[in-house]
Parts: sequence; structure tokens; C-alpha cells
Amino acid sequence: MKCILLEDVRKLGKKGELVEVSDGYGRNYLIPRGLAEEATKEKIAELRQKEKAKKAKDEKAREEAEASRKYLQGKNVKVRASAGEKGKLFGSVTSSQIAEAIEEQFKVKVNKKDIKVDEQIKELGTYSILVRLFQGVEAKMNITVEAD
Repeated sequence: MKCILLEDVRKLGKKGELVEVSDGYGRNYLIPRGLAEEATKEKIAELRQKEKAKKAKDEKAREEAEASRKYLQGKNVKVRASAGEKGKLFGSVTSSQIAEAIEEQFKVKVNKKDIKVDEQIKELGTYSILVRLFQGVEAKMNITVEAD
């Protein structure tokens, strides 16, 4: 029996996948619990259409990320932070501050979770960061921390 999964099912598949299961497992477990629906020709066609739309959306997002990567690659982001004597910062520069600075200076929205800093930034100076724009699309940038 072919079923389309409505939820992620452990050891079977992810939501939206077309899977082949035994008749009893499908009729007595998956369908009554709302985990799957029987795959008819119409539902399979609808699933294919959704997959095609998702693929087109992902491709567009990847192209936008590539354009952003070309724009951001090698750029220098300036972040101002309050520092004491000898260039020590009060606290550290966070990925949230870096994301805000990138958006403010380059008009590119970046999620703070997609910024990878090799070491904690606790002193004034220049550091290298990696910004993940899309799966497999990353831009190397520099961050300059200046005193407030």
C-alpha cells in the first residue's frame, strides 16, 4: 500500500514523502492516527506539484543568497563597543550585534544563528567571521571592533 506521510514517522520517512507500507500497517496504524493518507492518483499529483513549487522556491532563495554572497564576500563590518583601557571590551561582541551591523551597513538581513565566529570577540581589533546565507552558501567577512 502506498501512503503519503502527513507527519514525520520515525524509521519510515518525513512529512510529505510517498512511502510503501504493508496494508495492515497503513490501514490500522498510520491512517487512523492521522500520520498518513492513502496515496490516490490525485493526491500523488498534488504531492508532485507541491514538490515542484518547493523546488522552485528553494532555487530562487539560493540565487538570492548567491547574489548576497558576491556582495558581502570580503567586506568589512564595523561594530562599535564600549571598551576600557588596553582595548579590552566590557563584555563581548555577540552574533546579534554583528547581524544588526550587517543589516544596517549593507542592507542584507542575516539571522544571528547563521553567523560563525571562530573565537569570542573580547578585544578591539579585526576578526574573521563566516556568514551562512543559505544551505551551502557562505560568505567570509571581516569584523572590525572599534571603541565607542
